[in-house]
Amino acid sequence: MIVDVAVRTVDGLPIPAGGTVLSIDPVHSSVELDVRHLTIARVRGRFGSFAGTIHVEDEPERSWAEVSIDAASIDTGDPTRDGHLRSAGFLDTGRHPKIEFRSTGLRRWEKSLFDVIGDLSMHGVTREVVVACDYRGMTADPWGNQRVILTARTEIDRGGWGLDWNQPVETGGVLVGPQVSIEAEIQALPLR
Repeated sequence: MIVDVAVRTVDGLPIPAGGTVLSIDPVHSSVELDVRHLTIARVRGRFGSFAGTIHVEDEPERSWAEVSIDAASIDTGDPTRDGHLRSAGFLDTGRHPKIEFRSTGLRRWEKSLFDVIGDLSMHGVTREVVVACDYRGMTADPWGNQRVILTARTEIDRGGWGLDWNQPVETGGVLVGPQVSIEAEIQALPLR
């Protein structure tokens, strides 16, 4: 079912009209992470199950979003490592099944670039993060649906959420780096 979206232009960019609620399309979106491994290498992973909404307000800077990620859906391509990441030493998905983000503010600093400030909750801890976003615009897909496209990136110190597990390596340093980069490629559709 195609949902018509009223579109307006703000600073030359097409955006949905205020009052529009968009749902993240999990089939055409991704939430990925990477972290240093053995001090010099990188390990990448992705979450396979997530949902979220973007609430567009009349004043674009007052728009807000919320995202919920199934923590157990982590996939780094290694079932043994993924099991460890789900354990109490890391995400503890038995006790904390969701990773959640809810924005509390938006700060635009260039035409299509803005920061979203919000609360990231995981492993029983909530902390404020700043997510750098690049609004790519709106486009119609082959079925006539209007899609909003954006990229979001942040970097966190996992220790701030109590994800402190580590192991020293013989050559110096630790097995898992403290900084985790998170990137989301988002396509969102108006709610039906």
